[in-house]
Amino acid sequence: MDAIKTWFHSLAAREQRVVAIGAAAAVVLLLAGAWWPVERRVARLEQQVQTRRADLAWLQSIAPQLSELRARPAGAGGESLVVLADRVAHETGISRSLNTQAGSDGTLSVRLEQVAFDALLNWAGELVQRHGVRVVSASIDSGAAPGMVSATIVLQAS
Repeated sequence: MDAIKTWFHSLAAREQRVVAIGAAAAVVLLLAGAWWPVERRVARLEQQVQTRRADLAWLQSIAPQLSELRARPAGAGGESLVVLADRVAHETGISRSLNTQAGSDGTLSVRLEQVAFDALLNWAGELVQRHGVRVVSASIDSGAAPGMVSATIVLQAS
């Protein structure tokens, strides 16, 4: 450190000002270079906090609706899962292909033979979205004609 002081004092006054200004500029650049990434990270984290708060507020606003849906039986009017699956199959036009077998664990195994894939999706979507039925498992095989499938689906009332 003494060598630097000696060197600095050996410079002319004008050179000392230039060195001092350069050193100050270097310190400012180093501090700015260290601070800038930290500031960007803090801003990104603050944005994540705001997003999560908005998500939490939304979840809290729909919590009563979710509780109501959980409390509601699977079928409209409390109908059994077998009746519900058959009724929705009639509504979606696939009832002729539907074979059901109730499981001992509260599940319903449904076999559909040679149905249009779109109709199968409409049937399953109606059960899941409107009636709260849960698909436990599904196995879908291609049919004899394009767009036709055979499927075995295991359903459970939520």
